[in-house]
Amino acid sequence: MHIGLIGLGRMGNNMRARLEKNGIDVTGYDTNPEVSDVATIADLVAALPAPRTVWVMVPAGAITDSVIRELEPVLEKGDLVIDGGNSKFTEDFAHSALLAPRGIDFMDAGVSGGIWGLENGYGLMVGGSAVQVERVMPVFDALRPEGPRDEGFVHVGEVGAGHYAKMVHNGIEYALMQAYAEGYELLDTRKDIIKDVTGTFKAWQRGTVVRSWLLDLLVRALEQDPEFEHIEGYVQDSGEGRWTIEEALNNAVPVPTISASIFARFVSRQEDSPAMKAVAALRNQFGGHAVKAVD
Repeated sequence: MHIGLIGLGRMGNNMRARLEKNGIDVTGYDTNPEVSDVATIADLVAALPAPRTVWVMVPAGAITDSVIRELEPVLEKGDLVIDGGNSKFTEDFAHSALLAPRGIDFMDAGVSGGIWGLENGYGLMVGGSAVQVERVMPVFDALRPEGPRDEGFVHVGEVGAGHYAKMVHNGIEYALMQAYAEGYELLDTRKDIIKDVTGTFKAWQRGTVVRSWLLDLLVRALEQDPEFEHIEGYVQDSGEGRWTIEEALNNAVPVPTISASIFARFVSRQEDSPAMKAVAALRNQFGGHAVKAVD
């Protein structure tokens, strides 16, 4: 199978490598000519066999919208656009409606795995038609982790469902990171009795009910910088946590833990908190998100 991939940054480039490793031909386009295979999006489309599949992996919002609008006039009936970025699910409805009059299909794919996805595979949450999901299943199989399909891939529903599921996933992620971070600060505060904070978290990695990949990444971060001396306790939020809370409000679903975790991030921008240093370190570990270094 041969697909086009727009956006060859931190995530896109790793996805390209994993796809090619698993037998998928990829023609890539990026605004950085040093990594791009073609000069323009039109050239990318021309290089693909019909029916074409174009995966868009660029920052959510205005950039994603501009890319899809640039694709619309150069694609043809039967082609497919997949938005694999962290777009808000309501944008999927708009993009599907934009492409539909010309017979171009649209699919949204929530992608989780961060900078570790190249090695471990990506968790995929997909929204779109069953027919198109089946057609491009080789792409999803190449990207997902090895093992049973339903442990790394889900066709959640129609357009918008994939990004909705990813939104909730990231809301949960906010809360989990906050819990680990607060536990770190509590342990680190009692230096009179706790002599090995890193070792304590490391001991939790096997056999305990709080073991997880996030815990493994926290241990990794602590081993690199036990007191987080080189990280400011400033944590950005990329939108999904806010959208999760908005949806909870709109549907009268109580999400006190997720709500508290995003408000804690706002606290991080007011003072240098040990717990927020832990959250910043975790985001850097799993997603390669930038941290503010201490001078």
